[in-house]
Amino acid sequence: MEASVEPRPGRQRNSLGDISVLYITVLMRAVSAAGHDPSPLMERFGLTRETLTSPDARISIPRFMRLGHAAIELTGDRAIGLRMGELTRPVDAGIAGLAAQCAPTTAEALATLIRYSLLTSRNSRGAASTSEQGRQAHFYSIRPYNVFNYFVVDSVLAAWTSFLRLISGRHDVLEKVSIEYPSIGLDHVFEDWFGCPVQFGARGNGLTLAAGAGALPSLQAQNAMYAALTRQCEESLQRIRQGWTTGDRVRDLLTPLLQGATPTLETVATRLGTAPWTLQRQLAEENTGFRELVDQTRQDLAADYIRETRTSLAEIAWLLGFANPAAFHKAYRRWFAISPGEHRKQFYEEQARKGIR
Repeated sequence: MEASVEPRPGRQRNSLGDISVLYITVLMRAVSAAGHDPSPLMERFGLTRETLTSPDARISIPRFMRLGHAAIELTGDRAIGLRMGELTRPVDAGIAGLAAQCAPTTAEALATLIRYSLLTSRNSRGAASTSEQGRQAHFYSIRPYNVFNYFVVDSVLAAWTSFLRLISGRHDVLEKVSIEYPSIGLDHVFEDWFGCPVQFGARGNGLTLAAGAGALPSLQAQNAMYAALTRQCEESLQRIRQGWTTGDRVRDLLTPLLQGATPTLETVATRLGTAPWTLQRQLAEENTGFRELVDQTRQDLAADYIRETRTSLAEIAWLLGFANPAAFHKAYRRWFAISPGEHRKQFYEEQARKGIR
């Protein structure tokens, strides 16, 4: 009998994150643009027309990655992320995209788009950011990289680039593109598309704007609408965060900090802008503690990594901050009374019986 890994009460549906179906429609447009009917793909992943037209519908990040990989297999286009970026419109980022295009300058527009990205996607790995000077935009690491997630990095960086080109009216808006994963042999395709040098195997994912590009006025600037729409974005962002307990805020920080190490109470308290003893008191008032939250976060993530990804067990151990794979195996048996390898095997066998890949 398969071990139970039902979500604990109050747990978000997928601890690895989720994404708006707005991005699924972009992927389906890319499949169509490549000359293929996306309908069988949608049916295979249980996506209906009603789902894709629901503004609040989301799917898990792992499911989105599997869908993207299936789209690459169908089209044969390993650079489908670039095609997605090319086909992305401001409205495909929801109200954040509409607000961003009304900003006065390209730098402010990109910063607005990224600031409110939580309104359409949530990823436990981290959050995108821009530099204070406005010349750089950073997309967080989603290591370990594989054929299931290359396209995610490509699509985000390409979508940002298309957005900059649209609002500036210029093609040459970039100085450099950095991509964390190693080259897949399409360097010339990427450099032709981005119109600048692309460094693979970089220390992070991001764009560096060409000199002066950030100061360019947006061709779609509209100060009154910018004020109104950013106010709506801010209100929506606050509504999302108002429901968070102190424990939720701690868990939101833990996942990226777990990679390769166990974060300390002091580190998390500093990130939250509070003192360690204050954080301890606040967690105690919620009938929990820091060590318990670390363990619960690891447990939830472990279940999702095992079921929803093809990530190796050694890589999962690193992502969860265990000293070695043996420590991860021991913890997994404590949580689920089964080894991670056996649990994954049982899950895949069950999926195969249901006809799900």
